[in-house]
Amino acid sequence: MPESLILDADAALWSVEPADVAGRHLLLLLHGYGADEHDLYGLRAYLPETLAVVSLAAPLTPPWPMPGRSWYPIDGLDGRDPSHVTAAAQAVIEWVDAHAPGAASVGLLGFSQGGAVSLQALRLEPRRFAYAVNLSGYVTPGGLPRDAELAEAKPPVFWGRGTHDDVIPAALVEHTTQWLPDHVDLSGRVYPGLTHSVSEQELADVHVFLEKRLTDAAPPPSSDDAGDRP
Repeated sequence: MPESLILDADAALWSVEPADVAGRHLLLLLHGYGADEHDLYGLRAYLPETLAVVSLAAPLTPPWPMPGRSWYPIDGLDGRDPSHVTAAAQAVIEWVDAHAPGAASVGLLGFSQGGAVSLQALRLEPRRFAYAVNLSGYVTPGGLPRDAELAEAKPPVFWGRGTHDDVIPAALVEHTTQWLPDHVDLSGRVYPGLTHSVSEQELADVHVFLEKRLTDAAPPPSSDDAGDRP
């Protein structure tokens, strides 16, 4: 088993003051392999303004000469070992418990490795996260103890990927295609011509997905409104 991982809280980039996240809907951004916390933070302009956003830094350094950070190894004998993906997801959960316990809801948005970690975190804590956005990522093979609970809860998941993405192995794409519909409320799109990247059309679709999540989370109108009184 891999050692426990701890995320660098000082590296996280917040769109609001951390003390102001209580009662807000929070979206966690999880970058891809070789990137860092700055990579997805620039997507804030494409996201609903009412969301509080925090971009996390992965805990590992990839082998030289790859720059940036990584959530788990993808090279060597333990490359893409499911236990390493689980360790990264557990570190994300522990970060949320420590730094955002008062958030009204917590959603996950990850690219590539970050997408895989987001889905793994959802599997570890099916009722802790409101939804997940998986961009060019995949579901890690192998069962987890709460997969049946996830299938019962069926949280919303958006999965976007490109037809020309040659980074994620075909076997993992096929596994994800088969696995997700049985365990989550799946929506998404395959983008013609898109490589291992994110397009403006995809971000527009993500915006619609996130707005729907915020609408679903809004409290119903109060029966005490003046217009409802006899």
